[in-house]
Amino acid sequence: MSLFINQKDERSELQQRIAAELQEKAKLNANKSDQPDGVSDSEYLKDTKQTTSNAWIWIVLALIAVLVILFFTSIGSAR
Repeated sequence: MSLFINQKDERSELQQRIAAELQEKAKLNANKSDQPDGVSDSEYLKDTKQTTSNAWIWIVLALIAVLVILFFTSIGSAR
């Protein structure tokens, strides 16, 4: 046989207190709108510029460099 424990679906006092504290913290954090969002307000973006339309050339050159390295390593391992 099994033993059934009477359980309530309600929250305990500790759970209610923790939920209330978390809600208070969330409200405090929501009020802090003057903080930077960490992406567009970052200092490292200050003197940067957008990628130009010639970015695909750098991607092709990088792929060619990888292929050349793979080619020479395959020749070296075949000997």
